[in-house]
Amino acid sequence: MHTKDPWNGFRGAVSLTFDDGTQNQLDKALPPLDERGLKAGFYLNPRGGNWRKNAQPWIAVAKNGHEIGNHTVNHPCPNNLLARHGGHEDMSLDDMESEILEARKRLLHIAPHQKQWTFAYPCYATHVGRGRTRQSFEPLIARHFLAGRAGGEYGIANRPAWVDLAAVAGLDTQRMSGFEMIGLVEKLTSDGDWVVLVFHAIDGAYLTVGTYDYCMLLDYLKRKEQEIWTAPIAEAAKRVAAFQAQQAPVGPAARSKARSKA
Repeated sequence: MHTKDPWNGFRGAVSLTFDDGTQNQLDKALPPLDERGLKAGFYLNPRGGNWRKNAQPWIAVAKNGHEIGNHTVNHPCPNNLLARHGGHEDMSLDDMESEILEARKRLLHIAPHQKQWTFAYPCYATHVGRGRTRQSFEPLIARHFLAGRAGGEYGIANRPAWVDLAAVAGLDTQRMSGFEMIGLVEKLTSDGDWVVLVFHAIDGAYLTVGTYDYCMLLDYLKRKEQEIWTAPIAEAAKRVAAFQAQQAPVGPAARSKARSKA
């Protein structure tokens, strides 16, 4: 890899990610991907007494080259979104780590061949606790995963030299048209960025994107496959990590070291 080219000749990269591991994704998101030979990442919650049975369809998905990602066991969200207790604010860092590691243990039944694992923050929340007790659990993700996908601002993607792999910016696609998604990818990859798109349902009941718009995006990515690299987060994150390792160090520690040499 050239130090000035994290994408090995591609102008930018796109990662397609799907949260919650639903039947809708098996029925409506996966077939169009497989028809076009595109690979994505699916972030699952292996919860409940029937988790082994529910996980069975995803074994074939993993064997077909799609990434299986960790989304915790129980999908805790901030209490304000749950309209009840039991979310991030009521958890400690130890609680969250237990959630994450139990999910990893269960997901190994689906994708035992995976060497690198990534994480998607439930409801994009990266904290536990509340107010003065609030703490980020991004360091936990950095410790246990190659990358973690958080939320991001509309129209802003990840710069390979600067992105914190523990909190990769994901762009929510719900209700976007195909033209809108394509326009964002076209613009952002032209700047060399890594665009991470977040999906939940295709023609579903909530947080949905229409089949027509979804397939329009996939057709565009297939047409542009010699220019734009479409890959699951783990594959893209490995290139970004290698690229960052070749660059001059950044951050307070590096600045302090530079001052001490001056």
